[in-house]
Amino acid sequence: MIVYNITMKVNHAIINEWIAWQMQEHIPEIMATKLFDDYKMYHLLEHDDHESVTYTIQYFTSSIERYNQYIKNFATQLRDKAFAKWGNQFAGFRSVMELVQ
Repeated sequence: MIVYNITMKVNHAIINEWIAWQMQEHIPEIMATKLFDDYKMYHLLEHDDHESVTYTIQYFTSSIERYNQYIKNFATQLRDKAFAKWGNQFAGFRSVMELVQ
């Protein structure tokens, strides 16, 4: 099991719209690639500050090859679409993990 983890700090001013966009548009677009089997979205409870709220979205796939196919064929376009919509109102970083047991 491969987990593609995206952690984002989102400005308070856009939080409700951003969550709706994630759930109604962005996550469905990623899942429509058919390269991930499931996802989970979390609010990190101890990482909020006066300017932002921290979320993580984890996408689950069965192989590193499927993940690499997503990165090669879809990631840049979908990432650019997010920045075009939200600009500098969010910041994020990505990591890839493999289930140990």
